[in-house]
Amino acid sequence: VVADLGAGEGTLAQLLAQRAKQVIAVDHSKKMVQFGKKLAREHGLKNLEYRHGDIENPPIEDKSVDLAFLSQALHHANDPGVAIRAAHRILKKGGRLVILDLLQHSFDKARDLYADTHLGFAEVEIAELLEEAGFKQIETAIVDREESPPHFQTLLAVAAK
Repeated sequence: VVADLGAGEGTLAQLLAQRAKQVIAVDHSKKMVQFGKKLAREHGLKNLEYRHGDIENPPIEDKSVDLAFLSQALHHANDPGVAIRAAHRILKKGGRLVILDLLQHSFDKARDLYADTHLGFAEVEIAELLEEAGFKQIETAIVDREESPPHFQTLLAVAAK
């Protein structure tokens, strides 16, 4: 069972649904949830369920998920620590959380252009948030750098419950 927290239109959720028993895609935008539901129906993905909700309090039962993703969503959270603790809450023992997000940057216009709440995260900051939430086996790496300005870099973090 996989949770895609902050799923947006659900591209990742749809890819995951091709291999997972069940995928729960959560997004705070009702429009995105409706759009994702429509795409899931069109593609015959009966194991993909969209739910309207927030990544800081996802509408998912405690200890019910094997794998959770926060893909390009954490920098939109009001409180990233709360979102990471919420992911910990929904994961089964031994479950894993994968975070893909922006590395800390100084492109302040991202707040207006993309509705970003945070300007990315330092590797050490993500590791500390994961540890504080109770995660173990924490690994971080920079996995991508855009060639064109503003040269955003993508940070990957993986942790186990």
